[in-house]
Amino acid sequence: MKSFLLLANILIVLSSCSSTQIISTWREPNKEVNLNKLNKVLVVALFQNETTRRKVEDQLVGYLNGKGVASYDYLDRGISETNEGVIREKIKKDGFEGAVTMRLLDVDKEKAYTRSNIALYPSYYNNFSGYYYRNWPFYFDSGYYLTTKIYTVETNVFSIKEDKIIWTGITKTTDPSGVVKMTEEIGQAVFNKMLKEGFISDK
Repeated sequence: MKSFLLLANILIVLSSCSSTQIISTWREPNKEVNLNKLNKVLVVALFQNETTRRKVEDQLVGYLNGKGVASYDYLDRGISETNEGVIREKIKKDGFEGAVTMRLLDVDKEKAYTRSNIALYPSYYNNFSGYYYRNWPFYFDSGYYLTTKIYTVETNVFSIKEDKIIWTGITKTTDPSGVVKMTEEIGQAVFNKMLKEGFISDK
């Protein structure tokens, strides 16, 4: 009974963990950004759905404690369709120091076979006969397939003053409960990664 409760607790902890994983990151060597010294950062969420875009940008702006500006309030279609040089000059003229972008790269679907009847009997692992006796019926069970969606998102940080990218990361999120929840997880994962790398500080 104790082993069953232990296993159940482990499963609960695992199920409550974030479904977002950082796959890769890159930063400009020795680059450090002091959050307290930032004054104005442009936030851009490149999602096709306009409602989603606005929600994500508002969320990211919230993380910046009044220093962020959502692109939907700043870069209208007329500006976005002009040439690159016009955009570069505008954001420099308007005093932006940096920009943070989040873009959906891909959505993968994976099929996983699931048994239609699963029971946990930790004690049967003690010997082969118990293990085999309780598991062989599953191979004659029809079961079913579940489709898992995996979202790949790219997050970038640009220095407007230096006119270059200074940090980038790729994350994968499995079966999020919504785009806003997914980007919240990504934001937390990316922020923690930046802190661990020493890319950002608040001192």
